[in-house]
Amino acid sequence: MSILSGKNILLGISAGIAAYKTASLVRMFVKSGANVKVVMTPASKDFITPLTLSTLSKHPVYSSFTNEEDDNAMWNNHVDLGLWADVFVIAPATANTLSKMANGTSDNLLLATYLSAKCAVYFAPAMDLDMYKHPSTMSSFNTLKDFGNIMIPATSGELASGLVGAGRMAEPEDIVAFIEKDILDKLPLKGKKILITAGPTYEAIDPVRFIGNHSSGKMGFEIAKAAANLGAEVILITGPTHQEVSHTLIQTIPVISAQDMYASVHTYFKDVDVAILSAAVADFRPKEVASQKIKKNQPTLTLELEKTKDILASLGAIKKNQYLVGFALETNNELENAKGKLKRKHLNLIVLNSLNDKGAGFKSDTNKVTFIDDKEVVTAFKLKSKAAVAKDLLNKIIEQIHA
Repeated sequence: MSILSGKNILLGISAGIAAYKTASLVRMFVKSGANVKVVMTPASKDFITPLTLSTLSKHPVYSSFTNEEDDNAMWNNHVDLGLWADVFVIAPATANTLSKMANGTSDNLLLATYLSAKCAVYFAPAMDLDMYKHPSTMSSFNTLKDFGNIMIPATSGELASGLVGAGRMAEPEDIVAFIEKDILDKLPLKGKKILITAGPTYEAIDPVRFIGNHSSGKMGFEIAKAAANLGAEVILITGPTHQEVSHTLIQTIPVISAQDMYASVHTYFKDVDVAILSAAVADFRPKEVASQKIKKNQPTLTLELEKTKDILASLGAIKKNQYLVGFALETNNELENAKGKLKRKHLNLIVLNSLNDKGAGFKSDTNKVTFIDDKEVVTAFKLKSKAAVAKDLLNKIIEQIHA
């Protein structure tokens, strides 16, 4: 999954021959998981049709404030378009459009939308060699960069005029890669490595049966996705679960038992900056595991259980500069039990949830949590989606590690 997944990308197309490349650009944005809308200058429709772009983006293409062929047409709201976008990409950006952007000219829908945009704006120049080098164009580049816009540099090559030199619009795959890298480099967890555990563990009774719990792994997987979307390199160690994630920054390591998880966590812990242990690890396991399936020929079955290794406590005992987060699922004396666990296991933060809270706990898409940090600052939240809880948790960690 790309860092662009789920983002709203507005593509502005001005009237240059490089506009033919925008069909591929739209397709790549969509393939990356982004939501794409297109706004065109009227003249750009001579180079590529709105039908092609609307088919690829699966959205109407905007090129004028109203549909001039329909007396009852609705106004295309440039403000709404500008506010909708998480990223605004103007490609190709001709010398004419760049000059108007730099000087605040608003004589078409694309330019009005640009002036209304509150998001990051990228522009990919495309023009002939002499136009690209002209002092007025250089001035437009500098002015737009001073505004905070981000230039995707043109490359050198054969131009529409037949000349060879600078001014060729970056290729679609290079535009996508440039934007992905620029976003990633600015994310608050860029350069951080985070270990996350998720799901249940299964403790074998015999080759067929096991002791387990009802954890679905949803909370841990949401934390992994949120951390990756903030730029972290994530190691996700997960017990048996139906949850799936595909992200270029997430390495998934499947395990079965508490001992498997213990070994994997200790393999990676020394190299991480943050460890978030949200897995529901079994506290006990059968002392003896039968080598053959136990037959149902007795009215009762007695199992002798032994404690599993306490993964969280073992990390708290050896941590150096790592920020360590644990989870506490409680049914009584919730706050006192969570504070005790925080201290005993030398945690930086504990996330408390109670099975007494409706909508919290295993298998649900929601959770109701309370954060308690190592200074015993207590922050309680209302019932939220697990995705929202994951974002709250990562924001808390960012606040703490950057303090």
